[in-house]
Amino acid sequence: MYNLQFSEAHKTLAEYIRQQPEDPMGPVADGAAYLYSEFDRLRILQSELFTQTQKYVDLSKPQADPKVKAAFNSSLEKGRQLIEKTLQQRPGDGNAMFAATIRLGLRADYFAMLERRDLAALDEVKQSRIISEQLLAKFPDYYDAYISVGVENYLLSLRAAPVRWLLKFSGAQTDRQLGLDKLRLTAEKGHYLLPYAKLILAVADIRDNAPARARQKLEWLVNEFPLNRLYREELAKLR
Repeated sequence: MYNLQFSEAHKTLAEYIRQQPEDPMGPVADGAAYLYSEFDRLRILQSELFTQTQKYVDLSKPQADPKVKAAFNSSLEKGRQLIEKTLQQRPGDGNAMFAATIRLGLRADYFAMLERRDLAALDEVKQSRIISEQLLAKFPDYYDAYISVGVENYLLSLRAAPVRWLLKFSGAQTDRQLGLDKLRLTAEKGHYLLPYAKLILAVADIRDNAPARARQKLEWLVNEFPLNRLYREELAKLR
């Protein structure tokens, strides 16, 4: 997926699901492949959208593919059923809890970027963060899970002060430094989401007018995932 090879990702995940039918991460990851293939098709992953707040505010509702939406929702529903089944059998199962955080994060991304339903997205983000905190209380070395805490705090910290106050009143977290600290944990020690955390930190660097730091992270991403044209395009902008 990080190389934007979504068809190949679906094939790999189909085989994994065949071999591990009880693992909720299989269908949840397949849902991610559907979502990010749609993001790529619609060209809504460019850095300007995230480094210039007004660009996001002005984003119109894109023409999402209904077939992709159906496949995305189907994958996440299969994941939800497996998560619930696993947690009934093994309460506190780390893999199932992590799958639950990813599933909620993907739903938040779909609501925010494809349906422009920010309040619905915020609810999913908060739920994802809460489950991540529960997971990390039990397994503090589950470094991928820190990204849920990091994303909520950092992205919401970018909102205007009155909006941040309302968000905090609703139970959301908006601590910028906490968000960056948690993102760095995933970027340094994570596995599945390490590249994603590096990308968000690169965006943060651009917003902070620190292009050298952003360039270093993007160079790493380009070297690791040479087929991803978006990383190359973003690095070219900085150069």
